[in-house]
Amino acid sequence: MTDVVQAKSAARPNPGRLTPLLFALAVFTSACLVFVVQPMATKLILPSLGGSPSVWNAAMVFFQTALLAGYGYAHVLQRIGSMRLQVLVHLALLLAAGLSLPLRISGVLGDPDPSAPTAWLLATLTLSIGAPFAILSATAPLLQAWYARARAGQADAKNPYVLYAASNLGSFLALLAYPILIEPLASLSLQRLGWSLGYGLFLVMVAGLGALAWFGRGVRTGAAAEPAPLEAGAPIAWREKGLLVLLAAAPSSLMLGVTAHLSTDVASAPFLWVIPLALYLLTFVIAFQNRPVLPLPLTLAIQAGVLAAGCALVAFRTTEWLFVFVVNLTAFFFCALMCHQRMAERRPAPGRLTEFYLLLSLGGVLGGVFNALIAPLIFDMVWEYPLALVAVGLLRPWGGGEVRRWEIIACVIGVLVALAGPLGLALVRYAPDIRAVVPDAELVRIAQAVIGVAALFAFLLRDRAIMFTVVLGAMVWSGYHVARGYDWALTERSFFGVMRVADTDVAGLGGPVHVLMHGTTLHGAQAQSEPRRCSPTLYYATATPLGQAALMAQAHRPDGARIGVVGQGSGAMAAYKRRQDQMSFFEIDPMVDRLSRDPRWFSFINGCAEGPIRTVLGDARLTMAREAAGSYDLLIIDAFSSDAVPTHLLTQEAVAGYLRLLKPDGVVVLHLSNRNLDITLPAEAAAAALGAPALHQIYRERPDAPLMAESSTEALVIGKSEAALAPYREDPRWRRLSPTEVRPWTDDYVNLFGALVRQMRLAAR
Repeated sequence: MTDVVQAKSAARPNPGRLTPLLFALAVFTSACLVFVVQPMATKLILPSLGGSPSVWNAAMVFFQTALLAGYGYAHVLQRIGSMRLQVLVHLALLLAAGLSLPLRISGVLGDPDPSAPTAWLLATLTLSIGAPFAILSATAPLLQAWYARARAGQADAKNPYVLYAASNLGSFLALLAYPILIEPLASLSLQRLGWSLGYGLFLVMVAGLGALAWFGRGVRTGAAAEPAPLEAGAPIAWREKGLLVLLAAAPSSLMLGVTAHLSTDVASAPFLWVIPLALYLLTFVIAFQNRPVLPLPLTLAIQAGVLAAGCALVAFRTTEWLFVFVVNLTAFFFCALMCHQRMAERRPAPGRLTEFYLLLSLGGVLGGVFNALIAPLIFDMVWEYPLALVAVGLLRPWGGGEVRRWEIIACVIGVLVALAGPLGLALVRYAPDIRAVVPDAELVRIAQAVIGVAALFAFLLRDRAIMFTVVLGAMVWSGYHVARGYDWALTERSFFGVMRVADTDVAGLGGPVHVLMHGTTLHGAQAQSEPRRCSPTLYYATATPLGQAALMAQAHRPDGARIGVVGQGSGAMAAYKRRQDQMSFFEIDPMVDRLSRDPRWFSFINGCAEGPIRTVLGDARLTMAREAAGSYDLLIIDAFSSDAVPTHLLTQEAVAGYLRLLKPDGVVVLHLSNRNLDITLPAEAAAAALGAPALHQIYRERPDAPLMAESSTEALVIGKSEAALAPYREDPRWRRLSPTEVRPWTDDYVNLFGALVRQMRLAAR
């Protein structure tokens, strides 16, 4: 009997005590590679598409689809009975995909069409990194399946899903390392090289694990042992499949929604994009642990509270971005954790492992497609994020038993309280006596507080998913109407953002004024009364640095100045154009050009400008490269997406390109106003690195200036020569900055984390 037991033991694969650690290390490494490449590749492609958060959302659709392809490949590969053949096929495909290294953005498709950039982006990423990314993505489910076979007979073989926690831990740490360590310390060229070396190391690891899994104890005996195929187990019911897909789709949609919501007003760059993605992956780590740090009942209780708070925050418009970040990211984290924990409860036997991951990946793709491709077509506002917040309430357990009377009463009261805020504001509009006593701002704060009370009723109903969701929906609807600000006459959405136009009364500007809002930032205002209709306003007023530069250029060129403006907005700079001048706008969004030329909304271009105005569509770095050298007297760089500046327009290479276009006595003015990032010092450092003289100005809005007549503005003027800055030196408002030790940004290096830290330190003084 002892001999029989020993014979069976020798035939059973047992790779040894180090096997779990080696498999976990390989899964960890592949996850690091997969998730470091996402911000890196998107950063490589940014210069072609400007700084819109939609670039990241569309890129995420590619990554999720490639992940689905990788999981589909892993599922098909598992149908091959021989594990040896599986390993050989996977190694061969890893080698073939490695032929495309080092990573680069393919130029086969040329420049993107600004009117339809999504297809170009998806196709370019597919050509550039599709093969290595998809093959690497298959590693996590493949290695888990191999692990279950290699450890057959061992206790841990029954739960290979623990390796998924290791995979997501690697992804989480890689994403955190990117903005904090990799991006500040390594250039893009070095990042690409390091990733290629990591890919080669991983290939060696897979080969070693394949050998280990093949032979098991046979390594010591000299007899190869082929691990037996896994038993398929009970099939997953279609209803269960649908629920798994929904539980995966909701966090994916929320991740992209919260990313766009938070990055609109700071910067469109990997520094901010990776935070929601890292938290998303951390929820997988917790959910697939053997003993989760947060059990599901506790998660459900916390999620109900923070979700209600997140829905209530829709009613607030605040410049306290840190507060907004914390509330939204906390709500997102616990919503994703709740979904993933409910998903982990439903994981099937190891024989269905690759099918389970295929369903998860399908849900991720559907969530991403909804946000990046469908929502921009069916919504004129960014409704996908608040709608996903509300919808995730339905994925909570629905509760059993008879609905109690107090629950019905609480639901009715919660809805009525939520609706009371905007309805009260609407009624007050027709009560001039109240408006004369209570300012509008105070009325809005009262309405916000009322919606906050509704959140308490929602929390009381957390065990009744439908009632809970109904109250959340009422809160979001009310919050939108409380926080909408103006009565918008026009709302349009494109790949690059949401533009809204309103007609409001400003007594200081003679009555009716048309305002243009991009995201949450006012980007243009034009008085409609004839005496002020052609007076540039806000950042473009004659007293601001941008207005000063236009007037100086025209004074220097009385016979006609050639002016270029990056960023069209409402077209306010066109108000400066004389008949003898030439003016060109460089604008990436065709929608902006169309709105600014429509006299129903703004007439700076078609009405105030003397003579025609040229608009060149496309990313400014690409289109300006085709302009004749030495042809401009003045360039104004004012390309904001909401309050965010596309960083590739502030690099040393970008500044060099601007200087190339200037006449010997020409200047370029960089508009650097930003609430959240210090972008002045990198711009100054770029000018210094090029040996170009520069002067700085912070213009403070006059306290007695009418509303919207002007805005506080920070700018840096850079001259083609010392002589070009002579008129500016005579103006005491322009001053030379002290030399900075901040490293200039380049196309190969941008440190947004450092820019955020510097601005936070400045604000704390």
